[in-house]
Amino acid sequence: MKLEPFLLEILVCPQCRAPLNEADYDGHPELVCTAADCGLAYPVRDGIPVLLVDEARRPV
Repeated sequence: MKLEPFLLEILVCPQCRAPLNEADYDGHPELVCTAADCGLAYPVRDGIPVLLVDEARRPV
């Protein structure tokens, strides 16, 4: 999965407002918060980021 660069520039973590990075977790695309104290990972389903804190995976 590759999001458009302009989209990554405007998307932020809904929890802390830090920028997000693209990642792959166990074969599933996600957007990961770059803040050290947050680090939530949001799933991307069918190419659509699900930016809901309740749907996010906590860092390991």
